[in-house]
Amino acid sequence: MSAMTDRNVKLDARLHEYLQRHSLREHPVLRELREATAGMKHAGMQISPEQGQFMALLARMVRARRAIEVGVFTGYSSLSVALALPPDGKLVACDINEEWTAIARRHWEKAGVAKRIDLRIAPAQGTLDAMLAAGEAGTYDFAFIDADKGRYIAYYERCLQLVRAGGLVVVDNTLWSGSVADDSVTDDDTKAIRAFNDAVHRDERVAMSLLPIGDGVTLALKL
Repeated sequence: MSAMTDRNVKLDARLHEYLQRHSLREHPVLRELREATAGMKHAGMQISPEQGQFMALLARMVRARRAIEVGVFTGYSSLSVALALPPDGKLVACDINEEWTAIARRHWEKAGVAKRIDLRIAPAQGTLDAMLAAGEAGTYDFAFIDADKGRYIAYYERCLQLVRAGGLVVVDNTLWSGSVADDSVTDDDTKAIRAFNDAVHRDERVAMSLLPIGDGVTLALKL
């Protein structure tokens, strides 16, 4: 028997291919969208297909009917979640880029979930504030944050108010290619993610876990 270890298995190319063959059930339109995004300049902003599937599973686990996304890009994450919602489900998707979200819209339509997604082109913090002002606190089940890092704490605080007790907030890029653990890296985004990680770790309003999936994913379950 091998010795116990406190580290995760190294995911080399061969094991990653095995993981995808034995886990991934990618919807054809998700695959089409991923391939369409692959050649773009900012393709690295797109989450991996296994992360999209994981998020869809999480949404199903909390029986999500109403969801929020902060940061859409070309729509892979929102499509993953929307496909996991019931037919009368709703996803409020926040972004400011009309060019990228036009790609998202086309694929939402093709997958038959466009009516479930309410895309709001405006600064996300203002959109979330307006939702709170409209009395929507505690009425959402699931939220995903993957946008400008300097506003992560602001987005998190608002999403935490908007989700119900037992609702889940998922936050991307929280290991930031390892830079969060490298004291020599002091750019604003890295410092913002460190501050966010510290804040969530201390937050007794949630049960939380930071997972080494993709570029780091934080799960915060509202208590």
